[in-house]
Amino acid sequence: MNSRRDFIRNIFWGTALLTISNSKLYALAKNHLMQLTILHTNDVHSRIESYPDNHPRFAGRGGFARRASIINNIRKEQKNVLLFDAGDFLQGTPYFNEFGGKLEVKLMSEMGYDAAVIGNHEFDNGLDGLKNILSYAQFPLLSCNYDFSNIILKGHIPPYMVIEKDGIRIGVLGVGIELRGLVSAAMYGDTLYTDPIKKANETAAYLKDNENCHFIVCLSHLGLEYESDKVSDVVLAKKSYNIDLIIGGHTHVFLEKPYVHTNALGKQVVICQAGHSGLYLGRLDFIFERKSKKVLATYYTTKKIKNQG
Repeated sequence: MNSRRDFIRNIFWGTALLTISNSKLYALAKNHLMQLTILHTNDVHSRIESYPDNHPRFAGRGGFARRASIINNIRKEQKNVLLFDAGDFLQGTPYFNEFGGKLEVKLMSEMGYDAAVIGNHEFDNGLDGLKNILSYAQFPLLSCNYDFSNIILKGHIPPYMVIEKDGIRIGVLGVGIELRGLVSAAMYGDTLYTDPIKKANETAAYLKDNENCHFIVCLSHLGLEYESDKVSDVVLAKKSYNIDLIIGGHTHVFLEKPYVHTNALGKQVVICQAGHSGLYLGRLDFIFERKSKKVLATYYTTKKIKNQG
């Protein structure tokens, strides 16, 4: 069997980040390695149904039903699967106008989402509207940098969660964009925006040191990157310490391959984003060594959601 050095040297960036030899697949089957599959969406914007067949750009694409079918098939194939959303799952079609977000979170719950971060459009029905949909969500909405201490959402929006899969503890935190200028002040009221980099680093440190997490995921609705020095996923990655993966939203960017940046400690941070409107389902497969709990390799692929007929 090849050495671990030979295994790591196989890593390359492209549609897939790694080619695994048959000997390594054998090792995986023998329980020396563990595979974690992370699926992700962002900026779905209430696109419940697929785009109509006469749409000029996205004919027959998207839709919750087709995405659910793909997710279910992946879960049949893989043991350890997580499903996340990076915000703005509300607003954009008449379904939101009619049902105020209840339908979206009910369907996301049935699809088995593990967590989502709050995007700016989640405030479009005000604080009462946001609190109302929480009762229909069977997954947490996360935010570590929105302070809800003085409003009705106090105690309802956790900053993080911890999930254990096959011996690997995964910490998940959420960060949101500054609401001022994006959302009417009446809609977010006394919600306080705090520095997302500072809060993300504090939360990630807690997850690593106090919750004993081996892998830390940040669900971000900051946006991928900007020409200005505005805080973004890229800025966060470079200034972070313990975050391993940033799943982003807000800027509607489809990345054919992830960005990889070096954090403040010289370690790599992976950033991904899967477009908008549920047109794609992002997928990352992380291979952990069971004994050390460290990531040895990463795959990245995306699935286009379209009519197969």
